[in-house]
Amino acid sequence: MGESTVTPLEGRDQAVPQSVTAGTPRRRLDRLRAPRRPRLWFEVLLIAVSYWTYSLIRNAVPEQRSEALRNADWIWRMEHHLGIAFEEWVNHAVNSVTWLIVGMNYYYATLHFVITLGVLVWLYRSHPGRYAATRLVLFATTAVALIGYYFYPLAPPRLMTGGTFVDTVMVHQTWGSMASGDLKHMSNQYAAMPSMHIGWSLWCGLTIFALARLPWVRILGLLYPAATLMVIVATANHFWLDAVGGILCLAFGFTVAGLWYGSLPYSLPRLVPTRGPNVRLLPTKA
Repeated sequence: MGESTVTPLEGRDQAVPQSVTAGTPRRRLDRLRAPRRPRLWFEVLLIAVSYWTYSLIRNAVPEQRSEALRNADWIWRMEHHLGIAFEEWVNHAVNSVTWLIVGMNYYYATLHFVITLGVLVWLYRSHPGRYAATRLVLFATTAVALIGYYFYPLAPPRLMTGGTFVDTVMVHQTWGSMASGDLKHMSNQYAAMPSMHIGWSLWCGLTIFALARLPWVRILGLLYPAATLMVIVATANHFWLDAVGGILCLAFGFTVAGLWYGSLPYSLPRLVPTRGPNVRLLPTKA
């Protein structure tokens, strides 16, 4: 028998830990990105803390009245130049129908929060695999809006000097607007750009349209941001271009979620299995 060649084990012993070590950061990142079942206590706490932080930062932005009014005049002139300066006409027309404008005042004050929270609850219960990614879109949208509030103070049309816009909450003595009446000191008067009424409502509408099964519910999802656009203009709380700002913020939110999860939130698995060491996630149909 000839001498047999034996491969030393040292090389193998060193190679295995190197391979495992090299792959660990990637596997950790994959685990962070993987859809997982949301925890109710964490989500309630996260939403409460996030909204408190958002409100604190938004209201901490200095109310630069003179600059905000100058920016409002510039936008009003720009919209005239573009031929889309219809806000004043819409404001006066809807204000002449008392029941309609009163309804819009309450719509503006309540549905912004009620519908958004309702969609979050629906996602949590029916689409847990898509919940975190879709929630990330909303959070990133809201976070980038704060930058707009800080660097571009803007007066809403109802506060413009020399204009004839009607502050519908003040005129009809309705409750709700955080920027009018007794509640005006609780909200920054000059944080109108971008419009998060549009950013949040469009997030709700697209989510409902993408994930709802019933056709009429999907249609209502698309009508919601359209109705919100009419409301924010009719109540003289925003210009059309504020809505464009809200749409751009939402696009940023979808970009952040897409880069983090590698796909649109709506393309992720609808359901996630219970935790286990060797469970593999498989896409499921909506």
